[in-house]
Amino acid sequence: MYDYDLLVVGSANADLVVGVDRRPGPGETVLGSDLAVHPGGKGANQAVAAARLGARTALLARVGDDAHGRLLLQSQREAGVDTDAVLVGGAPTGVALITVDPSGDNSIVVAPGANARLTPDDIRASGDLLARARVVSLQLEIPLETVAEVARTLPPATRLVLNPSPPAPLPAEVLAACNPLVVNEHEARFILGPAAGPAPEDWAKALLELGPQTVVITLGAQGALVASAAEAVHVPAPRAEAVDTTGAGDAFTAALAWRLGQGDSLAEAARFAARVGAVAVTRQGAQESYPTAEEVADR
Repeated sequence: MYDYDLLVVGSANADLVVGVDRRPGPGETVLGSDLAVHPGGKGANQAVAAARLGARTALLARVGDDAHGRLLLQSQREAGVDTDAVLVGGAPTGVALITVDPSGDNSIVVAPGANARLTPDDIRASGDLLARARVVSLQLEIPLETVAEVARTLPPATRLVLNPSPPAPLPAEVLAACNPLVVNEHEARFILGPAAGPAPEDWAKALLELGPQTVVITLGAQGALVASAAEAVHVPAPRAEAVDTTGAGDAFTAALAWRLGQGDSLAEAARFAARVGAVAVTRQGAQESYPTAEEVADR
């Protein structure tokens, strides 16, 4: 019935990465490493991560008719992603400016470019594609009205996974479609505002009250908390020596979405996703760091 295990609707960016000893303060200049250009963007990252694991994956995105766009398409195809739905033109390819410190932590500024031109009309024109996927994964590096259109037009049998990054206020219809809503601590606190309690269990309960069917809160080295109306379960993270955390959250979300489509429970899918993320942080870059299923099994 399904042609794809996972359809990712989202962004595709060129990641311009510089290593720094420390991030500059206001008005300050610091010297960094040589500039490295990598294929990235939360949507493109998730598609590559899932395809590397063996998922039948498609990407619905927009890139520019430029060198960065060609880099992104090449990366997707080499990973085995179906790029027939990737639209070309309308604006330059999106760019992410990334600084990485010696601990592997990163700071990112995104210039959306063509990502901002992925419209609700593009979603409506791709209704057949949505119906051919077991799971659809979304992020917020594309217009919110486009995300909402996916939620509105998604077939009842298709599962929706949303990582609201960068965080933004979410319409009730989008929240209600999430199964799960995947957030880190920063995103959870943004969505909840003053309603955020002191502990992840409090955040999960408050998030569920907003309407998503299930919630996953990623907690870095502390693993993740998965929650439904029935229970909340803590999933530990494997030990890993972090080199670069860029794109690790995207790898986690892609792996989670794929395994949910394969019938895993939320906790089972999160345990697998945590292992995928633990491999990704030990390698430089985003898409280049993503493991195969065999590499995950070896951990």
